[in-house]
Amino acid sequence: MSYDLWYWPGLPGRGEFVRLVLEAAGLPYRDRGPEEGAEALLADMERGERPPFAPPYLRVEGQAIAQVANILHWLTERHDLAPQADRVWLLQLQLTISDMVAEVHNVHHPVATGTYYHEQKPEAARAAQQFGKDRIPKFLGYFERSLDGRDWMAGGRWSPVDTSLFQLIEGLRYMFPKRMAAVEGDYPALIALHDRVKTLPAIAAYLDSDRRQAFNEDGIFRHYPELDAA
Repeated sequence: MSYDLWYWPGLPGRGEFVRLVLEAAGLPYRDRGPEEGAEALLADMERGERPPFAPPYLRVEGQAIAQVANILHWLTERHDLAPQADRVWLLQLQLTISDMVAEVHNVHHPVATGTYYHEQKPEAARAAQQFGKDRIPKFLGYFERSLDGRDWMAGGRWSPVDTSLFQLIEGLRYMFPKRMAAVEGDYPALIALHDRVKTLPAIAAYLDSDRRQAFNEDGIFRHYPELDAA
């Protein structure tokens, strides 16, 4: 079976967390948003009796499976991507990653998501200071402790949480290069996990392909130099 993945064209965003799992697991898929455009995405979202609230979502046999943590949990169950005993734990971690991603977005849109960054720059500066000082250490420290000396979060093999942590670190490095350079040494196991994911053969091939979309200032992880401080 080939999956249809729908997400906004031109943005890695939340869709990238799903792409990485599909790529790492060797699951065939079509990236429908970039192929067909935003208008086709909006039209597809209206299909069916149980439409998604927002992308990303997988279209599977007419059903839309939405929300990153839910999609990855569904793929894990369907394709045995993690040990059975660890799956509730991994879902908990994935939901925590989703919490951090939401806070990342709120850094540059702290007042309203419907207004532009330049309309809320003073508030974004305050949000970035607090996020860099308090929230990055809180989240990354939690993930570091959760690894507890293991190579992979679930022990003997990679899981969707590992690829999601890779993307989280990549995004934070793009968004806050100075701050991440200053704090990464506090999380050696997490950074080693990031590096381990990067060397998975399927991921290495994907990162070297034109399917991998670059971070940009229209997505979730945005680099505004004035918001980055060591």
